[in-house]
This record gives sequence, structure tokens and C-alpha cells, in this order.
Amino acid sequence: MTIAQGEVHDAAYEFKVLVADDSRVYRKLIEHSLSDKGYALLFAESGREALALFAEHEPSIVITDWMMPDLSGIELCEHIRKQSRQPYTYVIILTGNTEKDKLVAGLAAGADDYLTKPFHRGELLARLGVGHRIVELHRQLEAKNRLLEELALTDPLTGQPNRRAIEDWATRQLSGAQRYGFGFLVVLAHVDHLKAVNDTYGRAAGDSVLKKLSEILKANSRRSDICGRIGGEEFLLILTHTTQENAKLVIDRIRRALEAAKFDFESGSLTVTASFGLAGLEGAQPADFNQLIIQAEAALSAAKQAGRNQTEIAATPVA
Repeated sequence: MTIAQGEVHDAAYEFKVLVADDSRVYRKLIEHSLSDKGYALLFAESGREALALFAEHEPSIVITDWMMPDLSGIELCEHIRKQSRQPYTYVIILTGNTEKDKLVAGLAAGADDYLTKPFHRGELLARLGVGHRIVELHRQLEAKNRLLEELALTDPLTGQPNRRAIEDWATRQLSGAQRYGFGFLVVLAHVDHLKAVNDTYGRAAGDSVLKKLSEILKANSRRSDICGRIGGEEFLLILTHTTQENAKLVIDRIRRALEAAKFDFESGSLTVTASFGLAGLEGAQPADFNQLIIQAEAALSAAKQAGRNQTEIAATPVA
């Protein structure tokens, strides 16, 4: 195995090219052709060595000889495609065979391009340039898809998870809670009289209140918890691996922190409060997430009716 480095470039976007060829002459020819082009070059003398390097370094482009002593270039290409890895890997096959049926078979196996031996340096660079552009386009597309997925799961005002994100996470966690018997507590939080804040001080003031509560919830959440805004003035907090008693302590800490916060605006200052409803399970008992939400909603309603700025716990057990 040989690794050669081209010109200096940003390591965060290191563009790796894996060359697999049992011919020392062709490995050197490719190295000399690409050594000043800014690529990080990796060399393998066999198909299996190439597979090991591919798994370790995840190169963006693979240039492979068609015929090698163990795995052929076609077999190497098939292994790469079966891995379905991201980002995309561009594969160029080197071959002395010019029969169209053979070349078609190579492309059908998942190769993106081919180059006949002996190759012209300029043609190698041109085909590599095409591969580079295609890989970069794949990277950009994947980045945009990740952004779209993140936006679909994020509340735009607070930057925290939205209802869909929390429900997806909660469904998986609840299954584990029932299987292994750890606590799973659902907390609904509702900002008291937010409409009055919007009417008196403006919607920007109401947004400030929502952002503040979001910050307090996040500050009081552990890695095993999740919190976010699920709409309007309502937030959802899920606490796992804890007890109802401890959850009540966390909620009271959140409630007091919001109550102590002071909001200053041009038209005046104010303080706000929130009401909380808690429901959940402790132990390996059957439960349905929607039923837990219904129970938390009932507890939240009871907290509002009792005067707001307090916490109520669901009275009915989870069936």
C-alpha cells in the first residue's frame, strides 16, 4: 500500500483518489499524472487491498484496473456499489479491452467511466475532472437534503425540535422504555396568557417569551431527554431514565426560572408564567404515546383551572 499527497489543500474537504492496479508501471504513471493536482492519492496492488483502503479512507474517486490477481475491477466496483455509502464514489475502470460488450458490462456493474490502456495523461485528467465535478454535485445535493430534513424537523422560531421530530424520537424511546423498564415522562408546557402579551406588547414580545422558555427547557434537559415547541405557546418535554418525583423537581425548576425572568420592551416590562401537565410510566408496562399525550393534556388543563403557574400530574394510570 502506498499513500501519496498532492499539493496542499483544505483537509476538511480532502479529495481522495484510490488507484488499484497490480502494475507498478501504471501506478507510477497515474501518480506522476496527478501528483501536482491537489489530490490525496492512495495506491493498492490488489482488489482486496483496495477494498480495505476504500473502507478506511472512503475516497471520492476510485481508478481501478480491470484485471487484477484476486478481485477484478468489475468485482471491486460491485463491492463498492453494494455498500451504498454516502457521499457518492465515482469509479473509473482502466482496461486494455476495447470490445464494446466488455465495456458495457463494466458500466452495468456500476462503473461511471472507463479509460483504455495505454492512456493519454490529458484524457486521464479530463475524465478525473468530470468525476470530481459529479462528486461535488452529489455532495452539494446531500448537503441540501440534510438541510431540508433538518428544517422539516425544526421549529423555525426557537430552533428546537418540532412536534414531528419529538414524536419520531419519542416513539423509539417509548419502545425501549417498555422493553427495559426505564422511566418515560411526558410534560406539556403552556405559556400563560401569551395572547395578552402579544396584544399589549406586540408579537415580537411574545416571540421573546417563547424563545426564553425554549432556552430554559433546553438548559434543564439531559442528553437522554428531548424538548421542543409543538405549536403556538405549547412545548413538549420528554424525560427518560428518571422517576415521576424527579421529573416534578425538574418541572418546578423550569417553572420558577421562567417566572423569575424579566422581559423589557420599549412599552414596558413584564414577567410571565407557564403551566405544566405531567404523565408517564415507570417500569415495563404497556403504553401508547398518544395516550400519554392525552393524559398530559388533561393534567395541563387541570393546572390552568387551578390558577396556572403550577404543575399537575395525570391522575389516571397508563393502561
